[in-house]
Amino acid sequence: MSPAPRRSSARSAIPQVSWRSPQPAPIVLVSGPEEVCAERAIAGIREYLRAEDASLEVSDLRADDYVSGSLLALTSPSLFGEPRLVRVSGVERCSDAFLSEALSYLAAPQEGATVVLRHTGASVRGKKLLDAIRAGQGGGIEIACPAIKRDADRFDFAASEFRGAGRRIAPGALRALVAAFADDVTELAAACQQLIADVPGDIGEQVVERYYGGRVETSAFAVADAAIAGRYGDSLIALRHALASGADPVPLVAAIASKLRTMARVAGNREPSAALAARLGMKDWQVDRARRDLSGWSEQSLGRAIHAAARADAEIKGASRDPVFAVERLVTVIATRSPYAS
Repeated sequence: MSPAPRRSSARSAIPQVSWRSPQPAPIVLVSGPEEVCAERAIAGIREYLRAEDASLEVSDLRADDYVSGSLLALTSPSLFGEPRLVRVSGVERCSDAFLSEALSYLAAPQEGATVVLRHTGASVRGKKLLDAIRAGQGGGIEIACPAIKRDADRFDFAASEFRGAGRRIAPGALRALVAAFADDVTELAAACQQLIADVPGDIGEQVVERYYGGRVETSAFAVADAAIAGRYGDSLIALRHALASGADPVPLVAAIASKLRTMARVAGNREPSAALAARLGMKDWQVDRARRDLSGWSEQSLGRAIHAAARADAEIKGASRDPVFAVERLVTVIATRSPYAS
């Protein structure tokens, strides 16, 4: 059973529906920049309607290349009264003609029609239409698809992929998978679905290694993990593999700095993982991982590593003519726990 729609605060007066449990309404506003979530939501609405009536008519419109009269023509009942689904893309670039007709349509939506409006939020174009929908005109719902940027959000996204399919994946395997696709949620989603489709039973770290080992080995977090664990040789090999594969020094340093900051936030605190995670806005596993990472570190060596990360960040962004050397020096400082003579 789908969860009941929730109502948002002052931002919107209409029900807010999860993209994972979409449902139809006369007007469905799919908002936000995360395209993979929007695609899932829109596909889910189509499947929902088709399951109710296989004769569903599906049409597509572009709001930025709109022909006057199209919306009304596609939503109007046919001779046999089949249900209609009209998917409208590019509302953030909509033409004046579409904006005018869409606003008029809200006053009298066609019975048996579902109109899905996709607005990425890339511009304020169409704001008048969005405001009208959110005020309740047309009897609509909103499916928000905010950007998935934080590590914790990517972890939750991937975990939900497996949970939704009724599959189990080991925490280490999930971390490795998220690290391998940290820069692309669409690819992460595809990787999750491939594992769900191809691998029977529980999914462990060896499975992820077999499918995406090359990607994992060259990820920014693989470099960071090896350096923080004090494996100097492994960290340099991982770094050179990453650079040879086209990795940019900026995300490499960002990944290292992110792990160091998490370690600093957790260091010296003996609260239970769940309590500390809740207070810091983190996940339990992030606290546990940071505590494991702190093994062998002192306050002085951690402070030195954070200072080195700040220096490397400045150098790769223009303060040095050799960003690769800057990253190598950072990895050396972290992996050897000692100052780098420059």
